[in-house]
Amino acid sequence: MDTTKKDNPVYSNTDSSTVNLTEEEWKKILPADIYYIARQKGTERPWTSKFESFKEPGTYYCAACGNPLFKSDTKFESGCGWPSFYEPISKTSITYLPDSTHGMQRVETQCGRCKAHLGHVFEDGPPPTGLRYCINGVILDFKKAEEADKKYREKPQNNK
Repeated sequence: MDTTKKDNPVYSNTDSSTVNLTEEEWKKILPADIYYIARQKGTERPWTSKFESFKEPGTYYCAACGNPLFKSDTKFESGCGWPSFYEPISKTSITYLPDSTHGMQRVETQCGRCKAHLGHVFEDGPPPTGLRYCINGVILDFKKAEEADKKYREKPQNNK
Protein backbone atom coordinates (compact mmCIF):
# COMPACT_ATOMS: atom_id res chain seq x y z
CA MET A 1 0.00 0.00 0.00
CA ASP A 2 1.34 3.43 -0.89
CA THR A 3 1.52 6.07 1.81
CA THR A 4 -0.37 8.39 -0.55
CA LYS A 5 -3.23 7.91 -2.99
CA LYS A 6 -3.08 9.87 -6.22
CA ASP A 7 -6.80 10.75 -6.29
CA ASN A 8 -6.81 11.77 -2.62
CA PRO A 9 -4.48 14.71 -1.87
CA VAL A 10 -4.98 14.45 1.93
CA TYR A 11 -4.13 10.73 2.19
CA SER A 12 -0.89 10.20 4.13
CA ASN A 13 0.39 7.64 6.63
CA THR A 14 2.82 10.20 8.10
CA ASP A 15 1.06 13.60 8.07
CA SER A 16 -0.80 14.12 11.35
CA SER A 17 -2.23 17.56 10.56
CA THR A 18 -6.01 17.95 10.84
CA VAL A 19 -7.94 17.55 7.59
CA ASN A 20 -10.78 20.03 7.00
CA LEU A 21 -12.61 19.49 3.72
CA THR A 22 -16.14 20.32 2.67
CA GLU A 23 -18.56 17.47 1.99
CA GLU A 24 -18.32 18.30 -1.73
CA GLU A 25 -14.53 17.96 -1.61
CA TRP A 26 -14.81 14.62 0.24
CA LYS A 27 -17.32 13.39 -2.35
CA LYS A 28 -14.84 14.10 -5.14
CA ILE A 29 -11.92 12.20 -3.60
CA LEU A 30 -13.52 9.23 -1.81
CA PRO A 31 -15.00 6.14 -3.46
CA ALA A 32 -18.76 5.88 -2.82
CA ASP A 33 -18.51 3.02 -0.28
CA ILE A 34 -15.91 4.86 1.81
CA TYR A 35 -17.83 8.14 1.56
CA TYR A 36 -21.00 6.44 2.81
CA ILE A 37 -19.28 5.11 5.95
CA ALA A 38 -16.87 8.00 6.59
CA ARG A 39 -19.05 11.02 5.90
CA GLN A 40 -22.64 9.74 6.17
CA LYS A 41 -21.99 7.54 9.23
CA GLY A 42 -23.10 4.43 7.41
CA THR A 43 -22.57 0.84 8.51
CA GLU A 44 -21.48 -2.06 6.37
CA ARG A 45 -23.34 -5.34 6.72
CA PRO A 46 -21.85 -7.66 9.35
CA TRP A 47 -19.43 -10.40 8.21
CA THR A 48 -18.82 -8.71 4.85
CA SER A 49 -15.48 -7.03 5.61
CA LYS A 50 -12.32 -8.53 4.18
CA PHE A 51 -10.71 -7.66 7.53
CA GLU A 52 -13.23 -9.53 9.74
CA SER A 53 -11.07 -12.68 10.01
CA PHE A 54 -7.86 -11.15 8.61
CA LYS A 55 -4.77 -12.12 10.64
CA GLU A 56 -1.76 -10.53 8.92
CA PRO A 57 0.71 -8.55 11.10
CA GLY A 58 0.73 -4.85 10.33
CA THR A 59 -1.08 -1.55 10.78
CA TYR A 60 -4.64 -0.47 9.99
CA TYR A 61 -5.12 3.05 8.63
CA CYS A 62 -8.09 5.34 7.97
CA ALA A 63 -9.10 4.75 4.33
CA ALA A 64 -10.22 8.39 4.03
CA CYS A 65 -7.00 10.13 5.14
CA GLY A 66 -4.32 7.49 5.89
CA ASN A 67 -4.13 8.17 9.64
CA PRO A 68 -2.71 5.18 11.61
CA LEU A 69 -5.52 3.71 13.75
CA PHE A 70 -4.74 0.22 15.06
CA LYS A 71 -1.89 -2.30 15.23
CA SER A 72 -2.81 -5.84 14.21
CA ASP A 73 -1.73 -7.25 17.57
CA THR A 74 -4.71 -5.44 19.18
CA LYS A 75 -7.22 -7.12 16.82
CA PHE A 76 -9.32 -9.96 18.20
CA GLU A 77 -12.24 -12.19 17.21
CA SER A 78 -15.29 -10.72 18.93
CA GLY A 79 -18.00 -12.54 16.99
CA CYS A 80 -19.81 -9.24 16.30
CA GLY A 81 -19.35 -9.36 12.51
CA TRP A 82 -16.97 -6.39 12.17
CA PRO A 83 -13.23 -6.09 12.69
CA SER A 84 -12.63 -5.57 16.42
CA PHE A 85 -9.69 -4.10 18.30
CA TYR A 86 -9.06 -3.52 22.00
CA GLU A 87 -6.81 -0.44 21.74
CA PRO A 88 -6.08 2.35 19.24
CA ILE A 89 -2.53 3.05 18.09
CA SER A 90 -2.42 6.33 20.09
CA LYS A 91 -4.65 8.53 22.23
CA THR A 92 -5.03 11.03 19.38
CA SER A 93 -5.66 8.59 16.53
CA ILE A 94 -9.36 8.33 17.45
CA THR A 95 -11.93 10.77 18.84
CA TYR A 96 -15.10 9.85 20.68
CA LEU A 97 -18.64 11.23 20.47
CA PRO A 98 -21.88 10.26 22.19
CA ASP A 99 -24.28 8.56 19.76
CA SER A 100 -27.98 8.16 20.57
CA THR A 101 -29.14 7.13 17.09
CA HIS A 102 -31.29 4.03 16.51
CA GLY A 103 -32.66 4.23 20.05
CA MET A 104 -29.32 3.23 21.60
CA GLN A 105 -26.76 5.00 23.78
CA ARG A 106 -23.34 4.29 22.27
CA VAL A 107 -19.95 5.92 21.80
CA GLU A 108 -19.06 6.70 18.19
CA THR A 109 -15.43 6.51 17.11
CA GLN A 110 -14.06 8.92 14.53
CA CYS A 111 -10.65 9.30 12.91
CA GLY A 112 -8.64 11.78 14.96
CA ARG A 113 -7.25 13.39 11.81
CA CYS A 114 -10.22 13.72 9.42
CA LYS A 115 -13.28 12.99 11.63
CA ALA A 116 -14.37 10.05 9.44
CA HIS A 117 -16.91 7.78 11.11
CA LEU A 118 -15.18 4.51 11.99
CA GLY A 119 -17.69 2.64 14.14
CA HIS A 120 -18.32 2.39 17.88
CA VAL A 121 -16.51 1.40 21.07
CA PHE A 122 -18.08 -0.83 23.73
CA GLU A 123 -17.00 -1.84 27.23
CA ASP A 124 -17.17 -5.60 26.63
CA GLY A 125 -13.71 -6.26 25.19
CA PRO A 126 -10.80 -8.36 26.39
CA PRO A 127 -7.97 -7.38 28.74
CA PRO A 128 -5.95 -5.28 29.05
CA THR A 129 -8.43 -2.48 28.19
CA GLY A 130 -11.83 -4.17 28.44
CA LEU A 131 -12.80 -2.24 25.29
CA ARG A 132 -14.09 -3.46 21.93
CA TYR A 133 -13.61 -1.07 19.03
CA CYS A 134 -16.12 -2.34 16.49
CA ILE A 135 -14.93 -0.82 13.20
CA ASN A 136 -16.39 -0.81 9.68
CA GLY A 137 -13.87 -2.64 7.50
CA VAL A 138 -14.64 -0.37 4.52
CA ILE A 139 -13.03 2.55 6.36
CA LEU A 140 -9.80 0.61 6.98
CA ASP A 141 -6.67 0.32 4.87
CA PHE A 142 -3.96 -2.14 5.86
CA LYS A 143 -0.21 -2.15 5.48
CA LYS A 144 1.63 -5.38 6.21
CA ALA A 145 4.43 -5.21 8.76
CA GLU A 146 7.63 -5.04 6.70
CA GLU A 147 9.72 -6.94 9.25
CA ALA A 148 7.25 -9.84 9.39
CA ASP A 149 7.04 -9.94 5.60
CA LYS A 150 10.84 -9.97 5.33
CA LYS A 151 11.12 -12.89 7.79
CA TYR A 152 8.48 -14.82 5.86
CA ARG A 153 10.35 -14.37 2.57
CA GLU A 154 13.68 -15.41 4.14
CA LYS A 155 12.15 -18.56 5.62
CA PRO A 156 13.48 -21.62 3.73
CA GLN A 157 10.77 -23.22 1.64
CA ASN A 158 10.14 -26.89 2.27
CA ASN A 159 10.36 -28.63 -1.12
CA LYS A 160 8.72 -32.02 -0.72
